[in-house]
Amino acid sequence: MEDHSQFRLLSERRFAPFFVTQFAGAFNDNLFKNALLLLVTYNAGGLFGLSSSVVVNLAAMLFILPFFLFSAVAGQIADRYEKSGIIRWVKFAEVAIMAVAAVGLWFGWHEMLLLLLFLMGVQSAFFGPVKYAILPQALDNSELVGGNALVEMGTFVAILLGTLVAGVMMKAPLPGPMIAIAVLVVAGAGLFSALKIPKAEAAAPDLKINFSPLKETWKLMAIAKENHNVLLSVVAISWFWFLGAAYLTQFPGFAKDELLGDETVVTVLLAIFTVGIAVGSMICERMSGHKVELGIVPIGSLGLSLFGIDLYLNMPAQPVPSDWWMIFTDSNYRRVALDLLGIGVSGGLFIVPLYAFVQQETPPETRARVIAALNVFNALFMVASALLGMLVLGVIGLSIPEFFLVLSIMNLMVAAFVYQQVPEFALRFVIWMMSHTIYRVKHHNLDRIPEEGAALLVCNHVSYMDAPVIAGAVRRPVRFVMDHHIFATPVMGTFFRMAKTIPIGSKVKVPEIYEAAFDKIDEELAAGNLVCIFPEGRLTSDGEVAAFRAGVELILQRRPVPVVPLALRGLWGSFFSHYGGPALTHLPKRFWSRIHLLADEPVRPEAATAEALEENVKTLRGSHP
Repeated sequence: MEDHSQFRLLSERRFAPFFVTQFAGAFNDNLFKNALLLLVTYNAGGLFGLSSSVVVNLAAMLFILPFFLFSAVAGQIADRYEKSGIIRWVKFAEVAIMAVAAVGLWFGWHEMLLLLLFLMGVQSAFFGPVKYAILPQALDNSELVGGNALVEMGTFVAILLGTLVAGVMMKAPLPGPMIAIAVLVVAGAGLFSALKIPKAEAAAPDLKINFSPLKETWKLMAIAKENHNVLLSVVAISWFWFLGAAYLTQFPGFAKDELLGDETVVTVLLAIFTVGIAVGSMICERMSGHKVELGIVPIGSLGLSLFGIDLYLNMPAQPVPSDWWMIFTDSNYRRVALDLLGIGVSGGLFIVPLYAFVQQETPPETRARVIAALNVFNALFMVASALLGMLVLGVIGLSIPEFFLVLSIMNLMVAAFVYQQVPEFALRFVIWMMSHTIYRVKHHNLDRIPEEGAALLVCNHVSYMDAPVIAGAVRRPVRFVMDHHIFATPVMGTFFRMAKTIPIGSKVKVPEIYEAAFDKIDEELAAGNLVCIFPEGRLTSDGEVAAFRAGVELILQRRPVPVVPLALRGLWGSFFSHYGGPALTHLPKRFWSRIHLLADEPVRPEAATAEALEENVKTLRGSHP
């Protein structure tokens, strides 16, 4: 049996070396950055005559500044040149930087380490666009969510481990030399794995590189704006980094002042939050059914707010001095831990489908530059997060739990704006909920539906839920043709308009709707989309497949495209079918129905007559209504 788990990618050369490379890079970034901050805070007593608190903020700024300065150029280079070669050069630069850093750590030259932190930010800025742009070239569409889930899981686990190892090494007798050896070894491991990454050809080999940072950064924004849904997804991803940065920054103060915890509490809160994100990322693959599923994103965004509000409402009323063990054993503290875990899991569910969607929907020749624009947005939002934290906590004087409550409410507002701007998020959420609660849908041979290009889907018509079931199962967006009376209903009509459903009616009674429908079908097929029709023209009244009408042939005369026969089993007898009387007027025969959706081989347009397709669908469905 074929292994569909994303973990199999970790054993395949097209993904495993890249995964190790990006994991080592994220680990080293955080090991070096946190070691430097701890050295400055506890050993150096400040640098350049500045206090340690100022130096800590200066260090954070130096690491993030390169993302503003160099992301535009990095995106151009990642689109212009072969990607595995770029990764190798970036990793070679990391080894060189870490070699110099090792000398600085060994001899305690902390001023020099700040410059090297800036250079680490530069190499990270150049790695970012190629990191995400290479995935769609290395993976199939059905593997894109799983691959992104592994990358996000690996990134956050690396962040956690790098932070923890820096803290452990700082307690060693000679922390400087030990960290010096560690960063050099990890950089070498990253370079070694990068040498094994397979080639990923240039997407835009004729692109002219322009080294004007501000001008090119502005161009990045224009490229990102070309697809409105992609731009809103980029904003949503950056909003997650805004929230994540806010939580991570406040953990030390939150643990010390609100939980009266020692330093081990900070570590365990960070671990819980990070593990939550990793778990949420990995769950995405199972929940999405091996496709880019935007329906999961609202679940994640709702969880971010609900768990954040619950955290505020369940803070210990009278905290007592605590350590890491009390976080798990004391019921008051355990609720805090569970809420932070929930926030992390929700974050993973939120961010992985969005990254996969951006990669899938962006043309290959501009993909790396869109990822570069995303990195600029991420940096801007993280800076804004720090400024908001300073304003709310320092100037307004709110407590950290109150700040978390503000973030949760802001998240609801941002989510409402994004889903209003991109109805597909809410639409996919409704479809996902239906196909994972009311029904259990099993797919058969849906890989016969073309992954790209126009095709006409024809299916038997059993219930009012046929379209949502098909939409939830097919990896690509589908435009459905539907009776204009259903389209006009107040609640369902809104839902179907969001889905870009095409209303159709009788040629005799409503000729203008009839003609407009065929024009719209042709327009969608011309644009390379999938269109699904139910050639029976009405719901079955007896569970059997009725005669297919000739409309399918009219469509193919205007636009000859492949036709994929589909068949639904298991919906007859549902509340939404005509079993036992008109649909929606009788009790359902059963709940939690097991539905089967089957696909046959594509039929050439010249062979796709109404009669032939009817026989195809009947054979495919079999004797089970």
